[in-house]
Amino acid sequence: MIFSEKLQILRKNRGFTQEELAEKLQVSRQAVAKWESGISYPDILNLVAISELFRITVDYLVKDNDCTKALGEKETLDADLEEMIAFRLRANQNTYAGFSGQCDSSRLASHDYSYEEDGYLYYDTYLGGEQFMGEEAVWKNKKPLYAMNYSGRVLDERFSGNFLKEALRAADRTLPFRGPAFYQAGEYIYQTKVIGDVNWFQGYEEIYYQNDKVYECYYHGGILKQ
Repeated sequence: MIFSEKLQILRKNRGFTQEELAEKLQVSRQAVAKWESGISYPDILNLVAISELFRITVDYLVKDNDCTKALGEKETLDADLEEMIAFRLRANQNTYAGFSGQCDSSRLASHDYSYEEDGYLYYDTYLGGEQFMGEEAVWKNKKPLYAMNYSGRVLDERFSGNFLKEALRAADRTLPFRGPAFYQAGEYIYQTKVIGDVNWFQGYEEIYYQNDKVYECYYHGGILKQ
């Protein structure tokens, strides 16, 4: 991933418009638009300001493709973290993405899903439909371990919820946030880009149908610390 893509993900995950980001950095909206389109690049002072605003190192911002921390197939993590990731992936298969696990609403008009196994609890709740916002979380022995917030929208009537669920079910431990980096079935393509790793991450997923973007979703989260 290049700088322009990273900046868009960071800005939209914080809910800033280009104008709002420009105001915080004390630059023009046109400057931000040019950075995000790849036409120009911020100078070192603006890079430092961006890194401080989003709490990301300058190194992280400027190194192309040095952002998605996918796990290697043979790479090992702390045993507890490995166990949590494996549970979250099984929960994903047995809730929204797997057409199962729906439970009573926890809030007015919310859509809720849960899955339990060996002391672990996964809960996913969201509001809306074609434009939605939600949160998923994992507990072990009633202690919260992990959470992720997400917001997205359908952009075209050709969007397929079944394809989205199929793509989400294809996630594995190498990139356990939403779906895989790339997934295709027929005319549909799913892809996601992530800044960070399972400890602290921000990401963006999108679906294309015949080269037209029909869906997008931003998400962020990580491991919880008391």
